[in-house]
Amino acid sequence: MSYFNVRVYGLLINAQNEVLISDEHEYGQFFSKFPGGGLELGEGLIDALKREFMEECNAEIEVTGHFYTTDFYEKSSFNDSQVISVYYLVKEVHPLQLSFKTKVFDFDEGIFQSFRWININNLSESDVTFKTDKAVVNLLKKSII
Repeated sequence: MSYFNVRVYGLLINAQNEVLISDEHEYGQFFSKFPGGGLELGEGLIDALKREFMEECNAEIEVTGHFYTTDFYEKSSFNDSQVISVYYLVKEVHPLQLSFKTKVFDFDEGIFQSFRWININNLSESDVTFKTDKAVVNLLKKSII
């Protein structure tokens, strides 16, 4: 049985032209991605993104615009579903109260998620794990030139 897995992500860019990246260890895998996650049944995209930012970053966000929706086939890295990812530009309502790291997978004890800022000029495909995020990195770099 095949099914669709709808995911929603936020591109949070600060005043220093840096984008927020989430480093995670889950399901036995290490990966880096933009903050966000899966849509729950009965939930809209923007409500899901706001929920994900509260769950992951304890942050209230405002969506400022659509950036990209997957336009190619991507199989999930975790199951047999086809992933469809929607990316929005977001801004924080209040300053983020997170402990930002400078190294990848620099987790605090017992917490398998950490956050880093990467300047968009220095951002590369190798900074993120998944195929759609890599496409978004390239689009993001093109949009600021």
